[in-house]
Amino acid sequence: MPVVRFITHPDVMVDPARPVPEWHLSPRGIHRARLMLGRPWVARLRSLFSSAERKAVDTAAILAAGTSLDVTVLEALHENDRSATGYLPGPVFEAMADAFFARPEESVRGWERAVDAQARIVAAVERVLAMAPPGDIAIIAHGAVGALLLCRLKGVPISRAEDQPGRGGGNLFTFDRASRALRHGWRPIEGG
Repeated sequence: MPVVRFITHPDVMVDPARPVPEWHLSPRGIHRARLMLGRPWVARLRSLFSSAERKAVDTAAILAAGTSLDVTVLEALHENDRSATGYLPGPVFEAMADAFFARPEESVRGWERAVDAQARIVAAVERVLAMAPPGDIAIIAHGAVGALLLCRLKGVPISRAEDQPGRGGGNLFTFDRASRALRHGWRPIEGG
């Protein structure tokens, strides 16, 4: 049965002087993305879709080079909109992310509301499923919207408990293309 792998970009080069959507993968992120090419599921992919954010496009380009597949970029696959605050240092960002998930119907300090980000990512994934040719799909996107999608797939309320593990990104979960049933939760891209 065909599956969808929702993949988050791995580690990035944090640059407070640039807008977050323009950040690139770090050398470690590039290395991790290349390790992903050795996973057996990569050979079964039939289509690649990516957020338009640079770090996701960088990750998708590595998968594309390893599979000879083209990448379809969809703006709606972007991370939750945090442009109201821009870059926030680690502890401040983590507190904001906690609030984003804890108060999903509020715009915390101008961030996109979690309920709106969830509706957007679910609609974007449904669009991917309608557009993609038969077979396995990879969607390269971001952690917060991935957690929101995972909440919807599991039928649970929005919660940071469904956020990807660790702090560097580079995880994936898999669900059945036809039924949308979850096959497995978050795993590192190198081992997933």
